[in-house]
Amino acid sequence: MTQRALFLLVFGFACTALTPAARAAEPLATTAAQYREVALTWSADGVVEAARQSTVSAQIAGRVREILFDAGDTVRKGQIILRIDEREAAQAVAGSRAQVMQAQAAAQNAKSEYERARQLFAQKFISQAALDKAEADYRVAQAQAAASEAGAGQSALAQGYTAVVAPYGGTVAARHVETGEMVTVGKPLMTGFDPSQMRVIVHVPQHKLADIGTRPEATVKIASSGRQITASTVTVNPAADARTHSTQVRVQLPANETGIYPGMFVRVQFVTGKANKLLIPASAVLRRSEVVAVYVVDDKGAAKLRQVRLGEATGQDEVEILAGLNPGEKVALEPVKAGMSGPKQR
Repeated sequence: MTQRALFLLVFGFACTALTPAARAAEPLATTAAQYREVALTWSADGVVEAARQSTVSAQIAGRVREILFDAGDTVRKGQIILRIDEREAAQAVAGSRAQVMQAQAAAQNAKSEYERARQLFAQKFISQAALDKAEADYRVAQAQAAASEAGAGQSALAQGYTAVVAPYGGTVAARHVETGEMVTVGKPLMTGFDPSQMRVIVHVPQHKLADIGTRPEATVKIASSGRQITASTVTVNPAADARTHSTQVRVQLPANETGIYPGMFVRVQFVTGKANKLLIPASAVLRRSEVVAVYVVDDKGAAKLRQVRLGEATGQDEVEILAGLNPGEKVALEPVKAGMSGPKQR
C-alpha cells in the first residue's frame, strides 16, 4: 500500500473538517514514548461468590402462613422474612405450662409430706425407712417440676421459630417455598447473601503457584464491562485438589463493591513479576481496518503517520509498543485531530 493510499484510507474523510489556518492555530497535545516498569501478569478465570451466603431452614414443622420477602429484596439483620402457622406451637406451650403447674403442685405436696415425716420421726412415731421414703418422694417431685419447666422453655423456644428472621443483613437470592406449603424441620426456606463482602474463587494449576507467590497481588477484571478492581487480599488454600492438580485461591474484593453478584464470570490477573516496557497512552493509537498507527510529532509540530506493532495493554490505560517507535519520540494524544493538522507523511 502506497503512502497516499494509506492516508486516504485512514484520514481521507478528515481533510476538509478544518481550514489550514484553523488547523495550524491549534497545538497538538503530545506525550513521549518511554520505558517504564510494569507488572507481568498471568490470567485465570474465576467465579464471584459471597463470603457470607447461607440458606435459612425451618426449625419447626408447620404450614407457611406469610412470606414477607422475595428474591432480589434487601433485608436487615433481625427482620422477619417468613412466618409459619403458630397455632400448634401455641397449644404445645399451653400444655407445657399446665404440666409445670401440675408438677409444682406435686412438689409442694411432697415437701409438706417430708416436713411432717421429719417431725414424726423426731417424736419417734415413724421409722427411718419411712422418713427416707418421704425425702425421696420430695426429691423426685422436685426433679419432675424442673423437667416440666425445661419442657415449657423448649416449647416457648419452638414457638419463637415460627417467625423466621434474617441472620444478617443482605439480599435474598432465592425463595424455596410458597404460602400455604407444609414444611418440616430442615426444609430450606430462603437463601441470601451479604453483597458487601464478595470474593472470587480461582483454581490455579500447581505449576503456576510458584509464579504468583505466597502473597499474591491480583486484579479482577469484569468481562462484561471491562471494569478492573484491585483485590484487597488474596488467600492461597494450603491444600490441592488431587483430581485436577490445582489449588483454590480466594481473591477478596474491597467492601461494598457495586455491580458484583454471586455467579459472575471474571478474569483474575495475578502479578508474576516486573519488566520495563515502552509505553504510550492507548488513546494515542489509531485503528482503521487493519491499520494500527500513531501520529509522531516532530520538533516543529508536524504530525507524521507511522504504523506500529502493539503488545499487551496495561491496567493504566497504556499499551506496549513492540515496533515502530523509539523511546523519547512524541506521539499525538488526539490522533483524529492530528490527522487534520497538516501534511501527513510516513
